[in-house]
Amino acid sequence: MKLDMPLSLMAGIGPKRAEQFERLGLVTVGDLLDFYPRSYEDYGDVIAIGKVQPGKVTILAKPTTVTGRYVRRGLHVTEAVVADTSGELRVVWFNQPYRAAQIDTSKEYYFSGEYEFARGRYVLNNPQTELAANVDPNGSRITPVYKETKGLTSAFIGRALSSLMPLVDDLPETLPPELCKEYDLLARPAALRAIHAPMTKADYEAGRQRFGFEELLAVVVAAAMNKRENAALEAWHIPFDEAAAQAFAGSLPFKLTNAQRSAVWEIIKNLEAGTPMNRLLQGDVGSGKTVVAAMVAFMAAQAGYQTAFMAPTELLAAQHAATLDKLLTPHHLTVALLTGSVKPKARAPLLEAVASGAIAVTVGTHALIQPTVNFHSLGFVVIDEQHRFGVEQRRRLMDKSARMPHLLSMSATPIPRSLALTVYGELDVSILNELPPGRTPITTKIASPNSRAKVYEAADTAIEAGRQVYVVCPQIEPSAAVPGKGSAKTKAAPGGDDHKSVVQAFQKISGSLLKHRRVAMLHGAMNADQKAEIMAGFVAGEIDVLVSTTVIEVGVDVPNATIMIIENADHFGLAQLHQLRGRVGRGKEQSYCYLIPATSKAPSRRLRELEQSTDGFYLSEVDLELRGPGEVYGRAQHGQLDMRLARIGDVRFVERVQKAAQWLLNSTIDLNNYPELASRIERAKRVITLN
Repeated sequence: MKLDMPLSLMAGIGPKRAEQFERLGLVTVGDLLDFYPRSYEDYGDVIAIGKVQPGKVTILAKPTTVTGRYVRRGLHVTEAVVADTSGELRVVWFNQPYRAAQIDTSKEYYFSGEYEFARGRYVLNNPQTELAANVDPNGSRITPVYKETKGLTSAFIGRALSSLMPLVDDLPETLPPELCKEYDLLARPAALRAIHAPMTKADYEAGRQRFGFEELLAVVVAAAMNKRENAALEAWHIPFDEAAAQAFAGSLPFKLTNAQRSAVWEIIKNLEAGTPMNRLLQGDVGSGKTVVAAMVAFMAAQAGYQTAFMAPTELLAAQHAATLDKLLTPHHLTVALLTGSVKPKARAPLLEAVASGAIAVTVGTHALIQPTVNFHSLGFVVIDEQHRFGVEQRRRLMDKSARMPHLLSMSATPIPRSLALTVYGELDVSILNELPPGRTPITTKIASPNSRAKVYEAADTAIEAGRQVYVVCPQIEPSAAVPGKGSAKTKAAPGGDDHKSVVQAFQKISGSLLKHRRVAMLHGAMNADQKAEIMAGFVAGEIDVLVSTTVIEVGVDVPNATIMIIENADHFGLAQLHQLRGRVGRGKEQSYCYLIPATSKAPSRRLRELEQSTDGFYLSEVDLELRGPGEVYGRAQHGQLDMRLARIGDVRFVERVQKAAQWLLNSTIDLNNYPELASRIERAKRVITLN
């Protein structure tokens, strides 16, 4: 078997079929072998139609009628009535128009899917379908289910793969056999047969285990190699000045939490080590990460080094600059803000001051990585919300130092432990798991759209007491809003949800719900000056209700805001909801977060979890479970890392792979003998590196 052979040369495929395979990204035999099933159907557990109960079922039946029609634009429905000797039932497929031509009423089929009540009747919904003649009565009844495309069914893909199975013994191994033996993994040929032609559930689980292990192994080895390479570099030596540290801590208007003190001490030890620090500081919203960064920047300045502090948005950069200025000015250190909005006339002297070393801490957005920005002695780099920056952007900032500077990445989005062990494995991690004293936990409530008026009555009561309110919507009105204060001139879409877009909600709130209050709106389509003006008004207490998109997710600190209303809350992810909730509860007053779903149906699990917990680290684990690593880590990176089968949310599995990675790195095995694994590792090293 030649893995690079085009599929068009395979028996039974040819050029036309090859084009269909190409739509799935499959060009060669190797691509096809690596095209894993998305699920499996067990046609051995068949039930008679007369005994069918709601839930997952598999039946063996003959269609009596099959029809297909478009019920409206974009929605095609195929319906069939199928029967066995015990009775008949109705089958429905949505947007699968090929089913009508595919199903022959003279033949028997296995149908496997959910039997449920929908649109006033019980139906078998979107079942997988397999011609009974294709299932060997004496062989395995477990059938892999592959992603399909127009003209190319899962069954055809399965038959193409079946024709390759006798040849897989000739394939070279991609993992060292010693490692497979040590960690009880199937050899590559056996794993391919187990995953594409399983006899039992245990077979395909073992196949998935083998290939998932291999995917994650490359990432963990890459992280360990990155960490070793970083440790071999020489960094600026920033000594610990105990008296200065005590003076800084003593000057704060509050007492550092134990978690903050511990994080600062871990960082200080890194700065003294002589090798570049590469540390992730993760803490829940409001846990005081900026204060930790400020203290380290102060220590760096005492040793003669400058700090660059990069944030993803101008709002967030301005917020950090204001906080750092308040903390560092008493110590005669200058803080500057550099963003795209800084006018040329002001930019020139600012760049000159940075280059001369007169500015101790420069806070900015992507503007910091422009070629015109030069530092006198850059020794410490802070990157906030680091997952929003690419490898190249981080590198360009650190290249502005004569040596590798010390790097502190910060994240207000807690990272699940399994991700911290793998894709962030090259980092040392400090965790802030305490809220500063005086903070009152936020009370979160799910409110039905039917009780929306009561929510806004509660908001009105808070405003009467001198407090302020956020209202967050998932989108901007597509027809473009008139930004700022006053009345919007855009009408809500006929029949649309009045609270789905900022403009529509603004009209409803300022026109009826809270028409006697000062209401403004904010969204990403506004220019920087408009956004700054609105935020300044809200911070100053000149606006009672701010109706916004998620531009206020991070970087807005208004202690007087005590009510957060999230409209169409089920349109947001769990981590994002938690971030939005963190915009209130910044002061000593009791704060509330109201989650209003789009419908009055039973709320989703993520809303229920958010209502019950304020622990961002717990919620991050739930988020990983609900959405999967591709969503949580980022689609692009996850795709580049090729983790399709790795159970990255399973901490035991991750820890087992970690042990295997150390075993491999400590062995005498030459990775050059396994080019596919070596290539995977090199690719992962580039994707996950944070310095």
